[in-house]
Amino acid sequence: MTKPTDNPADPFKKALAEATKTMANDPEMTVTYSVDPAGMNKEGIRLPQVSRRMTRDEVLLARGTADAFALRRKFHNEQTASKYAPTGPLAREIYDAMETARCEAVGARAMPGTAGNIDAKIAYEADRKGYSSITKREDAPLSVAAGYLVRHLATGREMPKGAANVMEMWRDFIEGQAAGSLDTLDDALDNQAAFARLTRKVIADLGYGDQLGDDPDLPDEDDSGDEAQEDQDAPDSEGSEEQDSEDSEASPEQSQEDQQDQSQAQVTMEDSADMEQGDEAELPEGEAPLDPPPPAPYSDADPNYTVYTTDFDEEIKAEDLAEPAELERLRAYLDQQLEPLKGAVSRLANKLQRRLQAQQNRSWLFDLEEGTLDAGRLARVIANPTTPLSFKQEKDTEFRDTCVTLLIDNSGSMRGRPISIAAICADVLARTLERCSVKVEILGFTTRAWKGGQSRERWLAEGRVQQPGRLNDLRHIIYKSADAPWRRVRPNLGLMMKEGLLKENIDGEALEWAHRRMMARPEARRILMVISDGAPVDDSTLSVNPANFLEKHLRDVIAMVERKKAVELIAIGIGHDVTRYYQRAVTITDVEQLAGAMTEQLAGLFDTDPRKRAKALLRKAG
Repeated sequence: MTKPTDNPADPFKKALAEATKTMANDPEMTVTYSVDPAGMNKEGIRLPQVSRRMTRDEVLLARGTADAFALRRKFHNEQTASKYAPTGPLAREIYDAMETARCEAVGARAMPGTAGNIDAKIAYEADRKGYSSITKREDAPLSVAAGYLVRHLATGREMPKGAANVMEMWRDFIEGQAAGSLDTLDDALDNQAAFARLTRKVIADLGYGDQLGDDPDLPDEDDSGDEAQEDQDAPDSEGSEEQDSEDSEASPEQSQEDQQDQSQAQVTMEDSADMEQGDEAELPEGEAPLDPPPPAPYSDADPNYTVYTTDFDEEIKAEDLAEPAELERLRAYLDQQLEPLKGAVSRLANKLQRRLQAQQNRSWLFDLEEGTLDAGRLARVIANPTTPLSFKQEKDTEFRDTCVTLLIDNSGSMRGRPISIAAICADVLARTLERCSVKVEILGFTTRAWKGGQSRERWLAEGRVQQPGRLNDLRHIIYKSADAPWRRVRPNLGLMMKEGLLKENIDGEALEWAHRRMMARPEARRILMVISDGAPVDDSTLSVNPANFLEKHLRDVIAMVERKKAVELIAIGIGHDVTRYYQRAVTITDVEQLAGAMTEQLAGLFDTDPRKRAKALLRKAG
């Protein structure tokens, strides 16, 4: 006999999972519940956790998220989406937001009950990201507003307050620029390919046509030439109709013979094309093969930044660079380095935790009939156990969910005490911030080899072209992803102690890589802290390019990040002044100050008083 569950939320979660599979028309799909951000992959979907209390907000959020994912799984085809997807970042965001809105609108028409559930999900996300408090258009994401507007126009439903605020800020602009395209919205909703073409037209109307890339529906030049020849040889309209009539009455045997003739003709044309391709001397004078399209830029910050080859670059997890036994040994060595600093670092960690928790505005509701037993009413409860209103519940926090990325320079100049202190501080900060419900990601950057590695060897073999651009093999290391619990990746930071790991540092590309990872995060607030000991240096690259090649790119990336303002960027320089690069930075002369500097920088960012924040950001630890 199966033992009944003790969790009152389990029947609801089971029923919701089965309903989601049915709605998605995918009985094999897995449905799980987690405190991690909701998400979907090929195997299944992850929904927000539902606690034993099953509050109304929890239930609505879980149902809305389940409906949204199920509708996307049912009505979205990834192959079609990839075919029409733009290449530029903002255009791709608008494209994805409008496609999500399309799936939800089609589902709302077929299953009206989903509309209210998804409204609750949208309201929750808008509140979490602070959309209600936005007062300037430039602070409101255009892509999000476009998705909201499509859903509003397609369903006729009013958007939740925060979402409506963002939508209305951009509505006049979107409808003013793309009114003609949006007029055909209803006709395209049920056809993903038609809607994708409409979306691309809207993107072009909004002024981002340069980010669309090639038109996927545009025929090749050879095809267009064939079509033109067919049009030229075609008889008049009456003859065409008569010919169509005769073709429709042709016998199956005749059709089969025609197909054989066509296939033979196709083979002959292919052979002829191969002969022409092999004999370039027969090309007419003045004509040459079409040049291939220019490659996409390697950097969003500087389209002129060049890279000789990316074939040997790698983005790799720390656990893939060493065996588990070696990682444990290196971690034990790191712990030995931590021992003399344990007291000071612990005090700083506690200080940071108090600062963060003070910003969370924790408060309670008292005199309730259920919840946590109120210790202040304990005497009354003991005296009279039937006394009502003896419980309390914690109010929802207004502290915005946050993700912090630590980007650590893993160059050879950091060897010894600097890299040990950086690893120790990353360890302590990750544990501290995790206790405060702040997601933490730890990344490192270096190169795979000294003096250029395989990239330089290829450059030498191919004739030493002038100014080849970046000429080394990048190594970007993920010590801890934002969603990974600290206990699972604790040994990874020991990898920084590995002999031979630390080599060259190409800061600009590393910073752009970390920024892209952060932009993909769902948190409302993103903080990126760079720990470095100076300017980017790579002997192989600088020996064959202008002396400021890497430094200029770093400045361009920093300017892009600070201009977009989607990520708060701060930096700590170890022994070198980095304030000449970063707007918000401090320089420390002794690595022992690193823990204090990191703590003060992060604590300063969470101060609600702007004057306190500015003072903290400029303060040097000591």
